[in-house]
Formats: sequence, C-alpha cells, structure tokens
Amino acid sequence: MANVTVIGAQWGDEGKGKIVDWLASRADAVVRFQGGHNAGHTLVVGNQVYKLSLLPSGIVRGTLSIIGNGVVLDLWALRDEIAKLEGQGVAINAGNFAIADNCPLILPIHRDLDVLREAAAGKGKIGTTGRGIGPAYEDKVGRRAIRVCDLAHLDALQPQLDRLCAHHDALRAGFNEPPIDRERLLRDLREIAPFVQQYAQPVWKRLNQVRKEGARILFEGAQGVLLDVDHGTYPFVTSSNTVSGTAASGSGLGPSSTGFVLGIVKAYTTRVGSGPFPTELEDETGQRLGERGHEFGTVTGRKRRCGWFDAVLVRQSCAISGVTGIALTKLDVLDGFETVRICTGYRLGDEVLDYFPAHAADQAAVEPIYEEMAGWEGTTAGARSWADLPAQAIKYIRRVEELIETPVALVSTSPEREDTILVRDPFMD
Repeated sequence: MANVTVIGAQWGDEGKGKIVDWLASRADAVVRFQGGHNAGHTLVVGNQVYKLSLLPSGIVRGTLSIIGNGVVLDLWALRDEIAKLEGQGVAINAGNFAIADNCPLILPIHRDLDVLREAAAGKGKIGTTGRGIGPAYEDKVGRRAIRVCDLAHLDALQPQLDRLCAHHDALRAGFNEPPIDRERLLRDLREIAPFVQQYAQPVWKRLNQVRKEGARILFEGAQGVLLDVDHGTYPFVTSSNTVSGTAASGSGLGPSSTGFVLGIVKAYTTRVGSGPFPTELEDETGQRLGERGHEFGTVTGRKRRCGWFDAVLVRQSCAISGVTGIALTKLDVLDGFETVRICTGYRLGDEVLDYFPAHAADQAAVEPIYEEMAGWEGTTAGARSWADLPAQAIKYIRRVEELIETPVALVSTSPEREDTILVRDPFMD
C-alpha cells in the first residue's frame, strides 16, 4: 500500500479538509509537515462541523495524528484547539497524538512583530494572518528559536533568550515598543510546558516504526503551492515550503516515503490576502462564485477573492510538486453558469506565456487568455459517480485534465465526506 501526500495546488482554501478526512479514515497515521495555525481545515462529519488549524485532520476519527518538525507551533493556540475539540467529543491523548520534540515555537513576541510589521507596511502589506508564523520561521533559520524540547530545560534557557532578545529588542525599538519581558515569557512557558510535554517525542522514530509495520501514512500539507516561499507569488507567500517535497524534511521520513502526491484543486480559483491573481473577477460573476462557494477563510473569516480556473498556474503547481493526480473540489459551485471560462495562457506585452513569471511586476501585468466552454444544466451537487454528472460537466473535467497535464483521481461534489467520485485510489498505488 502506498503512502499519500496531500497538498493544495492553488493558493490554499481548495477544500483539503474534506479530502484529507476522507483519506484519513483509511490511513494509519496523519502527519502535518509545515505551516502553523494559519492553516484552516473544515471537516463535516455527519451533523458535526470541526474547524482545525493545527491538529491533523485524522484526529477527529482517532487516527494517529502527528505534528512534524516542519510546523511552527503556537502552544496556546494548540491548547485552545484541543479543548474545543474535546468539547465536541473528540478524544485526544498520547496514544493518538504526538508533537515533534524538535518543533520550533511561535511565541507571543512573534505575534507582536507580525502585527507591527503589517500595520507599518501600508500598501505593501503581505496579507498575513498576524499569528506570528513568519517571524517564528525567521527565528528558526536564524538559529535562535525555542523548540518543544527546550521546555524540559527552561532553567538553562538564558543563553537562548539572550540571542532571541538581542534580535527582537532591536526590532521592537524600531517600532517604539519596550524590550521583551523575559521573566513573563519564562513564566508563560513554565505554565504551558506540562501540557505540551505529554505529547512531545522524536516523531521521526515513531513514524519510522509505523512505516516498518506496513502502515499507511497520510502527509497533510497546509496552504497551497502558489504560496510556497520559493515557488509561489513572492513576496505574497507564506513563510514555509508548501510543495510535496517538504513532507520528507518536515516529518523526519525520507523522500521515498511520500508516495502518491494528491494535489487538491478547486474547480475555479480563490485567494485570500494580497498579491497577484490573473483571473480575479471583481464583478457579479466573482460575487456569485464567492456566495455559492461560501468563500470565507476558515481561520480568519476574510472574504476570498474569486476568479475562473487558471490552468497555467495549476499545471505549474503540479509540475513543481510532482503531483500524481488531482482531487477536483467544489464542482457544484459552477452549476447553472451559462458559460464557464478557463485560463490557458497569459499575454505579457507582446509575448504569450505558458507559465507564470517569477518577477512580481510581471505577475501583476499578465493578462489571462481564456477558453470558453458551455456550462451545464442540472446539478453536480452530491454526485457519487460519473453517471450522476451532466455530460458538459464531464467535458469540463476532461478539459481541465488536458490543460494541467495531470489526471483527476477524485471529484468532490459537496462538503459531505461520501459525496466523492473516486477515479483512482491514492492508497492503492
């Protein structure tokens, strides 16, 4: 049996939560390998709606769920999320949940810096969630992060605090903010430490054992490839690598373990926050997509920008992440449109491009080239087989496959877990 890596192939918000939940019911372990609590997954199980930001989606069904070392972890947000899920009847314990002991922490000072920077940026805002993810990753690569394993050695933390405060106090002074209250930070860490330590362990070791036993592992990505710090619409990106290759480094398993790469792709395009968006529709059509798709961020509640499907961007994402097959979601949102459009290329001055350029000025200047198709009558909502789909909807799916040069493995036709058309089982590869 293969392992499966799930990533977003657009700007996030593609409906990964439902697909991961559907796969998690058949997996033996689910691993988050990057990002922070800026991720948002909504799961609908029966009459219950679960909203997750940090916890892997498998936790709702009791599947072994692991936060890998590639994640930056807000301990207080985790505590609140666990308490909320336990209030919904979800059991979370050391038997079904683990945190990498080498996972770096998001501290209150990171949240402070994130908000201060965005407030000072004016029109140059990146559009972060203000949750400290970027500054925490900066401290990780700057080798001054406090990690989960440090919570067992807080009495010896002063040299690390010296490095951390030397950096942050200088930045805070630039914003006319007082220096870090070191004693308060230590008190906060001492208070939260016992809660976290019950789950902390070398998860690479546990995952290697799980793999040796022949278990199926599901690697769960956050955000989307177009927000990757290397391959996305820089600088309007997240602060981690969101591509499938990160599953190996962010979990402690080797690259051969990532298995089938499933790219989650919405049947149209959305984006939260600032940055280029070639097919964005600032008209009644865009509003209709947003209303029908309930396009509001799971974490922030921010309204998502909406536009037609961009095959150029998705083809690029699939190539960069080595996507084996895609899960096409929210097809039902396109029900009832007289015509639908797909972006097949860009015009940049006198050039026609079949890729999205790297430079921000070029990204902002490209004009989409559209192919128009007839829409379909009837509904795709709730379809569970090809026979349930209108012929024109099937034609749309096939054209998407051709243009992105990647086959469809699943089609999702509603938030309900069972409303899924399975074309190719990722776990059977």
